[in-house]
Amino acid sequence: MIPRRAFTLVQAALNRQAAVALIGPRQVGKTTLAHLITEAFGKTALYLDLEAREDRVKLGDAALFLRAYEDRLVILDEIHRVPELFATLRGLIDQGRRRGLRHGRFLILGSASIDLLRQSGESLAGRIAYVEMGPLDALEVAGTGAALSTLWVRGGFPDSYLARSDAESLAIRDDFIRTYLERDVPQFGPRIPAETLERLWTMLAHSQGTLLNASRLAAGLSISAPAITRYVDLLADLLLVRRLPPLHANTGKRLVKSPKVYVRDSGLLHALLGIADYNELAGHPVVGTSWEGFVVENLLAAAPPRTQASFYRTSAGAEIDLVLDLPGRARWAIEIKRGLTPKPEKGFHIACDDIEPQKRFVVYSGEDRYPISPELEAISVRAMAEILAT
Repeated sequence: MIPRRAFTLVQAALNRQAAVALIGPRQVGKTTLAHLITEAFGKTALYLDLEAREDRVKLGDAALFLRAYEDRLVILDEIHRVPELFATLRGLIDQGRRRGLRHGRFLILGSASIDLLRQSGESLAGRIAYVEMGPLDALEVAGTGAALSTLWVRGGFPDSYLARSDAESLAIRDDFIRTYLERDVPQFGPRIPAETLERLWTMLAHSQGTLLNASRLAAGLSISAPAITRYVDLLADLLLVRRLPPLHANTGKRLVKSPKVYVRDSGLLHALLGIADYNELAGHPVVGTSWEGFVVENLLAAAPPRTQASFYRTSAGAEIDLVLDLPGRARWAIEIKRGLTPKPEKGFHIACDDIEPQKRFVVYSGEDRYPISPELEAISVRAMAEILAT
């Protein structure tokens, strides 16, 4: 069992709110975590899988059924299947508060983004806390270089990361992709041909870390640019793709306005491209942007709540891979380099002069931490994540 940082976050949220929504892609371990939290609370949980017909039938009269379990933590898995349940939960929570039942009533699990679930659960405003749980990250696996390399190649979905071989890991990820395309995606959006969405997802993988160009993608798939935007929005809502926005800064420079797009899990990225192991990855053209996306995801997983992430790029070529605006108005500039001799380009220094960050780092593949200049420090992805987490 690999301890997850989300455990303490959910536990704390249940101690202050009546309902907690644990959000993350399918198969990241949400259900396992929910049962571990139940044990820690010393309660017997009622677990309802809303993808199972027999559990949905129990909620035919949801208020009557759930009122019988006021003394237990109720886990509602895949809540998006029954969005009308949110209004019932509000009534139960308000009734419970009048009887002194103020926290730890419902743990809601969902496979969509916080924004998407929040839209469905607007009636629970002030009664629910949200916690996002992603795949395993650099702070949750063993601290060796080999473990980090495995995490990069296989990605952070537990079954994939813990597979007995690279071949088995790749097969697990291929099955995951097929399940999403054929079963999960139709639940959230309009009917999209699985073949079309798979081709788009693969095209995004080939374009890892580049600016989103909906017109070019549309031409390749023979569909409209607005349709591409909707499909990318859907993949983002399912926490499978990240759109990293450009920094809007008043620098007097002409800035790039399109977001950069990443397949969030490096293992899924490699599966979409047919990359089976480290040997194949090292010789593939995507290796640099794969490492960049891997670092971005690990740092954002460790960053404190309310951190704003973006990138900075001007039309003249000044660029910062990742800009973090941390709570307290501190701005950090992060350059990402694969290799053991990190040396940022001239454009990074020009961009830093433009936005004047409080701290500057180069996150690279090595383990040592050392100054490159009085203002710039080389650091490993794990050490950088540890700084952000604390």
